[in-house]
Amino acid sequence: MTTAVSLPLSDGRFIVDALVATIRANRDYLSEIDAATGDGDHGINMAKGFALCAERMDAEDVRGASDAFEALTMALMDDIGGSMGPLYGSFFLEFQLAFTGRDTLDAALFGQALAAGVASVKELGGAKVGDKTLMDTLVPAEVAYRETLAGGGDFIEALAAMSTAAEQGKDSTKDMQARIGRAARLGERSIGTVDAGATSCFLILKSMADSITRRLAP
Repeated sequence: MTTAVSLPLSDGRFIVDALVATIRANRDYLSEIDAATGDGDHGINMAKGFALCAERMDAEDVRGASDAFEALTMALMDDIGGSMGPLYGSFFLEFQLAFTGRDTLDAALFGQALAAGVASVKELGGAKVGDKTLMDTLVPAEVAYRETLAGGGDFIEALAAMSTAAEQGKDSTKDMQARIGRAARLGERSIGTVDAGATSCFLILKSMADSITRRLAP
């Protein structure tokens, strides 16, 4: 079977459905990680927001990618507490905006949305690589995606590179001392565990890579 180079966005809700399932499945894991340096509610809050997104999509019979990402953005920004709701909400908002009015999802469009999402989170949160946050996952993932395409890689190869870099970025936070957020109060005691935000970010990027790849190469 021939591998596709693009997908119709009219039934792109599958990307968000996969995200909902991933976060729900990892709710306890994310909260357990968060308990080491924070309030221990990261997984609970994330699962709540993604569950509310699913309810909204079902109630409105959402099918398209833009509408699905709009539902996710609103659920995260409006319905969960802490700092991660606005950060992830701003990230997914860029996907909604990039997909609006577009018919197909290809490597270039995904890369555009990903770059805009990373820039939005960076501006809103103020963190940088090395601060032990989700930026340690996001930034190398976006760089790997972009560089793979620039080197001649296709959509699937770029997604795979993104996912691999995201995991490496997440793992790198274990040996870091937190420099921003609640965990920064712990000083050196924050060293030795991966960051919860970096971990949920990895799960999100991997879910997106996997769900899109399955459609491109069934």
